[in-house]
Amino acid sequence: MNSDSLSLTLPDDWHLHLRDDEALHTTVPHSARCFGRAITMPNLKSPVTSVDAALDYRDRILSYVPQANRFQPLMTLYLTDSLSPQEIDKARETDCVVAVKYYPAGATTNSDNGVTEISRIYPVIERMIEHDMPLLVHGEVTDHCIDIFDRERQFIQTILQPLIRHYPTLKLVLEHITTSHAVDFVQQQPANIAATITAHHLLYNRNDLLAGGIRPHFYCLPLLKRSSHQQALIEAAISGNPSFFLGTDSAPHGRASKETDCGCAGIYSAPAAIELYAEVFDSHAALEKLEAFASFYGADFYGLPHNQSSITLLRKDWHMPSEYRLAGDVVVPIRAGDTIAWQLESNS
Repeated sequence: MNSDSLSLTLPDDWHLHLRDDEALHTTVPHSARCFGRAITMPNLKSPVTSVDAALDYRDRILSYVPQANRFQPLMTLYLTDSLSPQEIDKARETDCVVAVKYYPAGATTNSDNGVTEISRIYPVIERMIEHDMPLLVHGEVTDHCIDIFDRERQFIQTILQPLIRHYPTLKLVLEHITTSHAVDFVQQQPANIAATITAHHLLYNRNDLLAGGIRPHFYCLPLLKRSSHQQALIEAAISGNPSFFLGTDSAPHGRASKETDCGCAGIYSAPAAIELYAEVFDSHAALEKLEAFASFYGADFYGLPHNQSSITLLRKDWHMPSEYRLAGDVVVPIRAGDTIAWQLESNS
């Protein structure tokens, strides 16, 4: 491996927000440039709660994929208290709907229709186990009595651990983990339990959000945590443990919604996603571990083949634009106006 050039099997993004309609004009090409597939989140303003809605959404996404690109969105269903087990049967009849997303009600963007009490979804979980369909979990409690920095740990202790004891064969991904508690939990589980890790939780901690003033474009949920948790995530990502794999959680919001007295949660990383992961792995002398983390472990967990094409990254500085158009507004990306140390050269 040339220290200034890195070739990877085409990676996949196992946690992505593309939004809908006109926003797709920006978000889809940004992700399609460096990822072959992406688990596409269902928390639209009208949540994707049926297979028919998921397939319609997929068609809208595909209409924005650049012509020469083979990007494939992998669709998910939004889990509600009333989702029918029969909808899981229907999902298994198509290769396009591959998982179900669990949002605790009120946990994050467009999650008001999420699960209010986990026992209400047991029939759906049992049907998912029958079909070996993964449950993708936003792992935070929403009790306002719980400190916001402790909500992931509390979720693991009070919701996730009992769920896994009750359903030990459930295939589950704890999404966008942020704490050493989550790392420890996943490391102690069998291979049917995995976790995604974002670039922004590897690169930043809560000082970047709060020190010297509140920076709304670093505001995401789950929140950035203290540096010791950041270090635990880095160690997990570069460890070679196949239970940890890439999921950007890239989540665009227009500037008008972000820079307000009650700004939206989400960091838009898609324009430099794989390059930022390369920065992290490079800075920890682990570039040789990036391909498996980005291109193999997630596909293996989902039972999908590895991509056959490849990308090449060059150690070459470039500057992130300060903004991109987004559906009548602009979105401020991660590292806006700053230098990125790796650059995508080709997608062959």
